[in-house]
Formats: sequence, structure tokens, C-alpha cells
Amino acid sequence: MIQEIKDFNRRFVEERQYERFATSKYPDKKIAIVTCMDTRLVELLPAALGLRNGDVKMIKNAGGTITNPFDSTMRSLLVAVYELGVNEIMVIGHTGCGVQGMDATEMLHAMKERGVSEEHITLMEHCGINLKEWLHGFEETEEAVRETVDLIARHPLMPPTGVNVQGFVMDSYTGELRSL
Repeated sequence: MIQEIKDFNRRFVEERQYERFATSKYPDKKIAIVTCMDTRLVELLPAALGLRNGDVKMIKNAGGTITNPFDSTMRSLLVAVYELGVNEIMVIGHTGCGVQGMDATEMLHAMKERGVSEEHITLMEHCGINLKEWLHGFEETEEAVRETVDLIARHPLMPPTGVNVQGFVMDSYTGELRSL
């Protein structure tokens, strides 16, 4: 599959198809969106929100949440605010998220089945990483979105005023956006 993607990319560049996507690094709408990496949202979310290339900074991860105030998602948001002019942040969860109800014990078992040694798992834990907490999902999408909105809005490095942070849940089938 990777070779097919590389072949497509070569043709894409040769045919100069990239020209219709040209934009700057600054988001035209001054918005950053934190959302899930779910495959159903790749085209649905921008289409349902009327977004085009260059409109927003889109930050995706498993679950569309921030689990640690110093993770890469929070860092990306700070860069978006201080370096790229973002003044609004949307946190968008979605229905049927795979991270909802995800079980860390099952994931650790799957890791071992795929060749990760018990020694490596133990080493991570000795380094201070609670794998069961780190790999655990969330129970309710709405609550996870609310917690992420609160973490962003109250983050000690986020400006105390001037950044509007709101949470939403999108229907993974229709694209309907519901405010929280």
C-alpha cells in the first residue's frame, strides 16, 4: 500500500495538482481544532464545517483529547496561539469513538502478543509511566471533551483572555455538530 501511495504522490507532483492547495502557514479563520484521528472524520469534518485548506490548524490524536497538560497536542495549541495567530479553539469529539471504553489491559496484552517484551513494559513503568493510565480510554465522549476544554482554558501558559475555547461532539455519520 505504501508503494501505491508513493506512486500516486509522484504523479500528483508531476501534474502540479498541489497548486490548488497553496496557502500560508497562518490559519485564515484563526481557529485551531483538536479532534480525533478517526478515519470517518478525515473528509467528513472539514466538509461538515465548510472548511478549506488553509482555514484552520487541525490537530488530531486518538480520542481528540488532551491527557497531559504538557503533551504534544497542548504544545501545538500554544504554538498556534502565540506563533500563528489563533484566537479560537474547538475541541471536537465524535460519536462511536474507538477510544471510548478502550481497555489498557487489553492493549498491553495485544502488545505482548505482537512481540513487545515484558522487560520493555516493566522498563516503561520503572521510568515513571503508568501504562494502564496512559493507555486507558475514556468512558463518555462528552465528559472527555469537557475535561479537555477545561484543561486548555485553564492551562497556565494559555493567555488568561483573548482565546475562546469551546467543546463539541460530531455525529460520525451525518456530521451534525452539537455544542457542549
